[in-house]
Amino acid sequence: MASISSLGIGSGVLTSDLVDQLVAAERAPTEERLTQKTEQTQSLISAYGKLRSAITELRLPMRQLSAPDNLKAFSASSSNEEISVSVDSTKASRGTYSVEVTSLAGAQALASRDVFADRDATSVGQGRLTLNVGDKTTSITIDSSNDTLQGLANAINDSDAGVSAGVIDTGDGFQLVLSADETGTANAVSIAVADDSVGTGTDNQGLSRFAFNSGMDADSGLRETIAATDAVMEINGVEITRATNSFENVIDGLTFDLTATGSSVIKVQQDLGAVTDRVQGFVDKFNALQSTIDSLAGFNAEAGVGSLLTGDSTVRSIQNQLRQVLTRVVPGLENSAVRSLADVGITTNFETGGLEFDRARFEEQLKANPDDVTALFAEQGRTTDSQVEFVRSGLNTEPGKYDINITRAATQGTLVAGSALADGIVIDDSNDELTFKVNGETSVSVQLTQQTYGSAQELVDEIQSQLNSNNALNAAGTSVQVELDGSGNLRFTSADYGDESAVSLESAENSAVFGLDSATETAGLDVAGTIGGRAAEGDGQVLFLGNGNGGASGLQVRILGDETGARGSITFVEGVAERTVDLVSSFVGADGAIESRTESLNRDLEQIQASQARLEERIAAYRERLVSQFTAADSLISQLNSTQDYVSQQLAALAPQNNRDN
Repeated sequence: MASISSLGIGSGVLTSDLVDQLVAAERAPTEERLTQKTEQTQSLISAYGKLRSAITELRLPMRQLSAPDNLKAFSASSSNEEISVSVDSTKASRGTYSVEVTSLAGAQALASRDVFADRDATSVGQGRLTLNVGDKTTSITIDSSNDTLQGLANAINDSDAGVSAGVIDTGDGFQLVLSADETGTANAVSIAVADDSVGTGTDNQGLSRFAFNSGMDADSGLRETIAATDAVMEINGVEITRATNSFENVIDGLTFDLTATGSSVIKVQQDLGAVTDRVQGFVDKFNALQSTIDSLAGFNAEAGVGSLLTGDSTVRSIQNQLRQVLTRVVPGLENSAVRSLADVGITTNFETGGLEFDRARFEEQLKANPDDVTALFAEQGRTTDSQVEFVRSGLNTEPGKYDINITRAATQGTLVAGSALADGIVIDDSNDELTFKVNGETSVSVQLTQQTYGSAQELVDEIQSQLNSNNALNAAGTSVQVELDGSGNLRFTSADYGDESAVSLESAENSAVFGLDSATETAGLDVAGTIGGRAAEGDGQVLFLGNGNGGASGLQVRILGDETGARGSITFVEGVAERTVDLVSSFVGADGAIESRTESLNRDLEQIQASQARLEERIAAYRERLVSQFTAADSLISQLNSTQDYVSQQLAALAPQNNRDN
């Protein structure tokens, strides 16, 4: 193909500028149309992005309102800042309490009686120390590698025995000091010495200088510088004791943190303002969404001009679905004092499409009908049996009424002694330790106080006290109840229900004293029954249905008591907030209307880009064709011009001869 730069040489007309003009004229209509489509599609994608953002903003306040606990806000106050209180609204209720703190929890501290000349050189004796702190026992060996005061302190600290050790310089020498890591009498320290390289281990010679227990001679072993104490307070005249200065759930939903003794008046009140603010947040976000929709899809009647999304079916569908949820009577509340948002002061302004909120009306209804207001927003299960509790619903649970029938009540695991517990039992170092396995995974060791128990019940109370303060049980979040059955036998019962609930004896010194040498273990059972006529599964006391079980799919209830047979019904109510959260998720989710529309627009952009590419190919071919045609034409014109010049020259050459002949 001839170079386009040579065009026009022959003709002076068919130039490259003319090619460019013809190509531009060919390109312009299609390119303008594609540009307009690109800009419009990008504008639509941006508009849907703004709509998605505004709808998503609505989800957070509605998700907060969909949780029943957020509609039961409580606040607590204390008249004494040194007796502070925090509140868990999921469990708290209104009330006023008089509190008197008489003692704070403290950690035990010990110190060596002897003063040592050098912390790193003076021998302290060799042997083995056994430290008992709470239910934890730790053995430490002192040999030639650590036979100094500092070596002893380091060995104790490295053992993680629940005790911290240090060496202090008194000015006249060095002393060992110990302190329990945890407060409370249950975490008091006792130290036994064995294999003492000097003396007998109890004669206050060598390593026995570091022995300690509460029954030792006052001049032997370590001395107690600070006694372990429990925190003690009275609530409305009832005394409560804890190993720490934090009292949790003594009163449902309240936690007391103590920093000094003294008295206080605690008031727990429903925080209506906090709940109202959450509802105001929802109203504000909805109105912001409505403003966004107006800007994107509104119509100016005076100017006769619409917006980018005016008449858009996706926008209309979103508005209609939200309007239906927010204006309907909530199914299940037809006969309640509160049935719709309008009943609590949330109404629609039909001129703007936004919501108006009467805060005073809302707080009035919340105070008068808290249960109905909760159901209006959040999900709720209303049972006819007081010992049937709604736990939760599933994604596929549908509002409605479902009958409950129990074929087997849940039971707890037990351990029952084979013989009666006698009165006057002597507990000494031959029978003061018991170790149980609770719920198949928690090892629980208790050490009984050595003394003579006048009655079997006194010993039961001691065992229960040790179980209540057991760190392993507390850490596992469970407990064990001990009592005498009708035959006077010890009965240990796990607090948990279901197949995993169990209590077994791992070890006991002289177990026959307690009748545990022939004990009977019985594992717990899960609840069994039906919900809405569908066979349900059991997990402890919780009865639940999996997916694929009709409208009750995902429903969970807790069955208390031991009654079997018909246990009434549960009416599941799905509140406005819960339903709105589901709607918003469906709008903005991966398969939602906005995502589908955006994906369709992105496909349109890809098609426009493909059309643009095809246009470039067509224009390139058109240009090449023009250049080829122009080159050929220019060559022909050049030849004609050359012929013309030749003919002209020949004619000019003949002209003088003709003149002479004349």
